[in-house]
Amino acid sequence: MDDSTPPEAGSDQRYEEARRRVRKLREFYSNVAVFVVINLALFGINLVTLDPSAGGGWWFYWVTVFWGIGLVFHAINVFGDRWGQGWEQRKIQQYMADS
Repeated sequence: MDDSTPPEAGSDQRYEEARRRVRKLREFYSNVAVFVVINLALFGINLVTLDPSAGGGWWFYWVTVFWGIGLVFHAINVFGDRWGQGWEQRKIQQYMADS
């Protein structure tokens, strides 16, 4: 089955739910990649332009901290349902299956 082939009629709802989750996960990973690249660039710019004699200092971390807080909320949005309802029950079943 290729990406354009729809699933069987009985599993349409499960397919759409899985597709939605994969899309949210892809968006989160893209956000993390952009976060890393931009913050490394800002660190480099800050390092090159750092002039303590002129009263300049480190500023890049302000962007990193506040964007990082937003990234944490994004992670909770993406992964929160896996930690929420039914998590304990799934873990119990997993441990029972492993033993």
